[in-house]
Amino acid sequence: MGYSTKAKNGKTYYLHQKGKLFFFSSNPLNSIELPAGYEVIEGVKTGLPLLKRKTQY
Repeated sequence: MGYSTKAKNGKTYYLHQKGKLFFFSSNPLNSIELPAGYEVIEGVKTGLPLLKRKTQY
């Protein structure tokens, strides 16, 4: 089982990858782990999970 997160709307979303594209889906099949150097944030307007590259200082 890969990475999952619960959004503020109460649904659980799972992280997927297709090529270089990362996306969240409600389908748990073929989900992946959180890649190194990334973090999950919640969109302000929609409340859905988003993947963001960590800033390096």
